Amino acid sequence: MLCKSLNKNIFNHFLKLILLSMSILTLSPKTFADEETLSYPFNADSGRYWQYVSDRVMGGVSDGQVTLEQDGDMYFARLTGNVSTANNGGFIQLRAGVSFADSEKDDKQLKGVRLNVRGNGETYYIHIRTNESWSPSDYYAATFKADSEWKMIDLPFKTFKRRWSKNSVLDPKKIRSFGIVAYGRDHISDVSVSTIEFYY
Repeated sequence: MLCKSLNKNIFNHFLKLILLSMSILTLSPKTFADEETLSYPFNADSGRYWQYVSDRVMGGVSDGQVTLEQDGDMYFARLTGNVSTANNGGFIQLRAGVSFADSEKDDKQLKGVRLNVRGNGETYYIHIRTNESWSPSDYYAATFKADSEWKMIDLPFKTFKRRWSKNSVLDPKKIRSFGIVAYGRDHISDVSVSTIEFYY
């Protein structure tokens, strides 16, 4: 029994190290000619920048997956699954590391994020962690609704709320990870994202 318990602890520690190393991957942006947005379209090579994470890393029972799919010439990531709050769980997410430390342009800072999304009518979250985040549960969040037709949505950074400090203001130069999340209640997730843009 002790051997089995020890092996399980070693495995869990190893899994955490893998997730930590994956979370610092950096996306490669495509900058528009007018340089007013930094665009991250999904493509055939996007999978290496993103990771799927669920509440199972902390003992939850939510179940899901991420697939890279295609609609004509457009690629998109699709996050599907069953979100369950049982056993203190309640999320599945698609996450990547992002850095905007040198994003200031002509004394202008990034103002927000824009997504092209489609889904099953549920409300989803964007979770952003910064260099100030002291734990995986310390993040800035904003919500969006994903309907059945593709739609561009804008989420200004000033609308993001920090979970543990409601008065904090999100500084884009301190962003280190970005997640698309089905979170917080029992529901079926089906949300697709084709492009992520950060705008000035």
